[in-house]
Amino acid sequence: MKKITLTLLGLVAFSTSALAQQEVRFGPKAGVNIANISGKDANDNKMLIGFHVGAFAEIKFNEKFAVQPEILYSAQGAKREGTRNVMGVNVTTNTTSKIDYINVPIMAKYYIAPSFAVEAGPYVGFLMSAKTEGTINSMGENVSIESDDKDFSNSIDFGVGAGASFNLDNGFFIGARYNLGLSKVGKDNTLNFGDVDINVEALDTKNAVIQVSVGYKF
Repeated sequence: MKKITLTLLGLVAFSTSALAQQEVRFGPKAGVNIANISGKDANDNKMLIGFHVGAFAEIKFNEKFAVQPEILYSAQGAKREGTRNVMGVNVTTNTTSKIDYINVPIMAKYYIAPSFAVEAGPYVGFLMSAKTEGTINSMGENVSIESDDKDFSNSIDFGVGAGASFNLDNGFFIGARYNLGLSKVGKDNTLNFGDVDINVEALDTKNAVIQVSVGYKF
């Protein structure tokens, strides 16, 4: 037990020493989301403009390679506009799904030049809220709808991101990234109708977000 403890202490000391030798910079970042929901069951969806804001730390190992963990509040979702014929009646929908996450990406960065880097890596998102609002028009009548979809949405979203950033000499940078969700937005549910339980499989829909950011490195 003593040997194991000494070994663990040695590893912690080595890791702390190694990290101290790296160049670590941190700061805030924020920007615009151009969000959508993709997938086999994502019909008539249109892009929704949202935002993201948070902080990052860039751990640079040498002139070329770095790792950048982040924590971001990200407002995502999609708009849906379309008309369908239901039992001979045209039904027009105009709705907006707003899905907000706390996203934690970890990007591996490669500096092609001192001022320009490309990046890629995974992210995990923690659901904060999910709401749908809009109108449904049928036979000339408009009906407003508003629903809380959090209980029908996956609490965890994960995927991969890839992008690039341009760094200025004064510490500011501009970045662009595409995040592709790999997990379904919704989750499987069981609906109860009296004594009958009906299992409802989640639609095949996933997050897809373009992010344009500005930030500052201290």
